[in-house]
Amino acid sequence: MALILLGLSGALTHDPSAALYINGKLVAAAEEERFVRDKHAKNRMPYEAAKFCLEFAGIKPADVDAVAIPFAPISIFEPARWHYAKRYWYAPERALDAILTGNRRFYRYRKRIEWCLLQLGFDLKKTDIVPVEHHLAHAASAYFCAGFTEKTAILGIDGKGEYATTFFGYGEHGRIHKIKEFYDPDSLGGLYGALTEYLGFEMLDGEYKVMGMAPYGDPLRYDFSRLAKFENGELRVNTDYANVIGFRRYKEKGKGYYFSPKLVEWLGPKRTGDVADDPYIHYAASMQKLFEDLALQMLEHYLGDILRETGRLAFSGGGALNVKLNQKIIARPDVRELYVQPASGDAGTAVGAAAWVSVQRGVPVEKMEHVFLGPAYSNEDVIAACARHPAQPQWRRLRQVDKEVAAILVAGNPVAWFQGRMEFGPRALGGRSILGCPSVAGVADRINAQIKFRERWRPFCPSMLDTVGRQMLGSDHPAPFMTFTFAVADGWKERVPEVVHEDGSSRAQVLQRQFNPRYYDLMVELEQLTGNGVVLNTSLNRRGEPMICSPTDALNMFFASDLEYLVMEDVLVVKAALPAEFDGKVAPAAA
Repeated sequence: MALILLGLSGALTHDPSAALYINGKLVAAAEEERFVRDKHAKNRMPYEAAKFCLEFAGIKPADVDAVAIPFAPISIFEPARWHYAKRYWYAPERALDAILTGNRRFYRYRKRIEWCLLQLGFDLKKTDIVPVEHHLAHAASAYFCAGFTEKTAILGIDGKGEYATTFFGYGEHGRIHKIKEFYDPDSLGGLYGALTEYLGFEMLDGEYKVMGMAPYGDPLRYDFSRLAKFENGELRVNTDYANVIGFRRYKEKGKGYYFSPKLVEWLGPKRTGDVADDPYIHYAASMQKLFEDLALQMLEHYLGDILRETGRLAFSGGGALNVKLNQKIIARPDVRELYVQPASGDAGTAVGAAAWVSVQRGVPVEKMEHVFLGPAYSNEDVIAACARHPAQPQWRRLRQVDKEVAAILVAGNPVAWFQGRMEFGPRALGGRSILGCPSVAGVADRINAQIKFRERWRPFCPSMLDTVGRQMLGSDHPAPFMTFTFAVADGWKERVPEVVHEDGSSRAQVLQRQFNPRYYDLMVELEQLTGNGVVLNTSLNRRGEPMICSPTDALNMFFASDLEYLVMEDVLVVKAALPAEFDGKVAPAAA
């Protein structure tokens, strides 16, 4: 009989998602935000995502053997709750709450999951709900999905789960062994999030913006070492400045932040606006340096011996999306391969929790080699969406999508690219993307200003052929998910300047044809036209919105931006009338 497991995340009131395993194969996974069109889908349960997973696989609720949730009760006899109470002594009501009713959040979450399951048609009396500790779910999402057969070091860094913030362990023979955890408020991810808020972005959303701002600053101009230290095997965050609760929080217009007035006293007013300016670029650089330095010290202390023995590391948690840290980890001589879970944030814990239960029940899970796990739409679906749309889009079926889209790109035009199943995780990887030709000067600025409506200093990333990766990046390290940055080789910076960041690096996706043949073939065409098998790739969405899911979503975005070309499956959509015979010849890009 098949083992069918549904993973549902959303315990921490953001990024709810669903994942479905059948006999160890991840057949579907999706984030709720994509369906409800609300970024991070805060305070929601993964109803639409779970509904999609079940319908896609033709599974009825009664067929599901267990529902795995990435949040579990934590015993009073373990150190986590006591550590929290001791470190938050200055907020006695919160400290006492951790000791006396420390699992209240778990029971509230379980009730909400039960409500969600009822809406989906589950019989709760016959439904086995299996709680998995949050950081164990992160660890499982990395280790079990990495496909490593050797002993593997496991690292988890995020804000926090129940109480844990950081996980060190190893996997061997399909089992995960915990070595050490740190607990709230001693959270490197939480500290980065607090500084993200101070720098004017939203926590759990803007951390990558801080990382993008950092190369413009001098990391040595300001010494951030007072914010956190790693000594004698323990991480300690300075709660005079960050990871604060209660009256220690800095408040502005009725909103409390995770940093204190003391931080503002030290560094000056909280940043506002979109400009990357002095001194804030230097603060971003200093925070990034502190994050990297402490993470690498912790990694060496707890996992260095295992890495020297095996060379394999699996990494997850929100901190694993810090691609600059990942670049430093790969540079360690003892690291042969780093696997970063492509959905390292909390959405990925739905995969991890379900994978954990699968392995516990004797069914190992397959390596996660791609993220194309969401809905797909046919040409007929696309044409029907065009027919229904009030803007009355003009469309035509293309005969040779790769050739004709390559011609549009080379003429300097950005193209919205909607193909196959939607990606799971935060990166657009060729399913729901906006593409540009990276050798066309100014295309990145055009996409930023006219389409994405986002900060001008934010970098764009390249997707490239596997035959190009070694030449451009100087590395053979697998990079299918845009989870690493690489120093761009001399010569290539001039060839594809629109995808090289301020510090000479690129967060790259190196393609294998088997997982997205149409996207790969598009780059083959680009290589024939320009000599570069590389494309600028950014997510198909506007600032503050989740990535596009359906053809209707794509059309809504298309008509609310300056995009001129939208390709969905074989269908080219434009705003003005098409010539009778569209042959891929296009007018040059507008100035």
